[in-house]
Amino acid sequence: MKVDYFTIPEITVTYKDTVKTSQRAVVTCPADGARIFEEACKECMEHHEEVYVLFLNRANRVLGISNVSKGGISSSVTDVRIILQTALKVSASSIMLGHNHPSGNTKPSGQDVAMTKEVQKGCEAIGIQLLDHVIMTAEGYTSFADSGLL
Repeated sequence: MKVDYFTIPEITVTYKDTVKTSQRAVVTCPADGARIFEEACKECMEHHEEVYVLFLNRANRVLGISNVSKGGISSSVTDVRIILQTALKVSASSIMLGHNHPSGNTKPSGQDVAMTKEVQKGCEAIGIQLLDHVIMTAEGYTSFADSGLL
């Protein structure tokens, strides 16, 4: 039976990779991730919050980075589904979260801790490891992994 009163859109999922594996940055510790996130946040570091995610392969080589949220001066809303969708799209084995605090305070807020736990639960459900969440300021960073918060 032909149904002609509606159409169903085609869904395509793509990820174009033009970087050779040997040329990818390797993340071996929180400082490696912080350097990448610091570069990503240099335009907003002391102005407004932005949340980024590094997507990594099994050898901890960076598959890519994605800005998943742009917020205000004191907060940013992050949708875990967008992070997980992208992780699946690029076949990531692990991810690292990073965001800035314009206030200059590297201490995680209650909202930061809650979001990290939500992302960690989602990652566990689909077999992806959350390696760290790094909070950056113009003068330094805090690593959830180094602080025992993961």
